[in-house]
Amino acid sequence: MTRTIRAGVLALVGLICAPVLHGQPKMYPDRPVRLVNSNPPGGPSDVVARALAEPFRLRFGQPLIIENRAGAGGNIGAEMVAKAPPDGFTLLVMTDTVMTVNPHVYKKMGFDPARDLVAVALLTGFSQTLVCNPAVPAKTAADLVALAKKQPLNYASGGAGVPGHLAMELFLSSAGIEMHHIPYKGPAAATQDVIAGQVHCGFLATPNVLPQVKAGRMNAFAISSSRRSSLAAQLPTVAEVGYKDYDATFYLALMAPRGTPDEIVRSLNAFVNEALKSADLQEKVLAPSDLTPAGGSPADAAAKLREISLKWEKVVKRIGLSLD
Repeated sequence: MTRTIRAGVLALVGLICAPVLHGQPKMYPDRPVRLVNSNPPGGPSDVVARALAEPFRLRFGQPLIIENRAGAGGNIGAEMVAKAPPDGFTLLVMTDTVMTVNPHVYKKMGFDPARDLVAVALLTGFSQTLVCNPAVPAKTAADLVALAKKQPLNYASGGAGVPGHLAMELFLSSAGIEMHHIPYKGPAAATQDVIAGQVHCGFLATPNVLPQVKAGRMNAFAISSSRRSSLAAQLPTVAEVGYKDYDATFYLALMAPRGTPDEIVRSLNAFVNEALKSADLQEKVLAPSDLTPAGGSPADAAAKLREISLKWEKVVKRIGLSLD
C-alpha cells in the first residue's frame, strides 16, 4: 500500500470513528447536581433534601448541593428550575401546591408549572393537625363544628394558599360551617397566636403542634391526611370523625425542567425509590417529622399531581382566592 493510499484509508477511518468517539454520552452525573428547595430552610422539604444528599453521593459519586430559594408560595425556586437547562443538573424539591394550587391562585407566575416542569417522583406525604386554643369550649371535632354554628370563630394559617389554609377550607366546606381566616407570614407566627389565644384554631403542621398539645397549650382534634400520624396514633383523621371523603394529604415532590432526558429522569426516579426504602431513613428522618414515604414512577407522580390540582381548584374557586 502506497503512502498516499495508506494516508487516505487512515483519514477515512478517522472520519468514520470520530462521531462515535466524540458522540459518546458522558455518564450522568459527571459533576455536582444542584437541588433547589422552594421552601424555607428547616421545613419538611429541607429535611428530605438533606436526607437524600448522602445516598445520592453514594449512588452517583457526586455531591447533591442544596440551595434554598423560598418565596411566593414556592414560585421563586420553581421558576428558577423551570428556566434552567434541562440536563439533570438543576432539580427542584417542592411542596405539591406549586403545581396543584398556585396556578389557580396567582395571577402572574412567570412560568407554567405544568408546561415547564416534569415530575421525577413523589417523595413523601405529610399532614396538618386541627388544633384550637384550650379556651375554646370544644373537646372533639364534632364539638367544634357545633360551636362554629352558634358563634363566630377564626383560624390561623401560615399564609394564603398554604397547606393549613387549604386543609381548613376543605374542612369548613365538608362540615358546612364558616370561620374567619387570619393569614400569617409563616406557620410559626400562626402557631404562637393560637397558643396565646389571639386566634381560636388552625390546621397547622403536625410535628410543630404536637409538643404544644402534649404541654397542654393546644387541644388537637383530627389529622388532615387519609391515615393517622405515626406521631399521634390516638388522633383520628378528619375522615374518621364523620367526613369520609375528606383528605388533605400534602406531598413533597422531586421535579426537573421539562425536556430533561428520559434516561436521566428514570435514573433519578430509581434512586428516589431505593432511598425511600431505607429503614434507617424512615425511622430516623421521616417518621420523626411526620413524613410518609411515597415513591412510584414519574407517571404516577404526574397523575397524582393532576388529581390533587382538580380538588384544590374547586376549593380555590369556592373561596375566591386570588394572589398577585
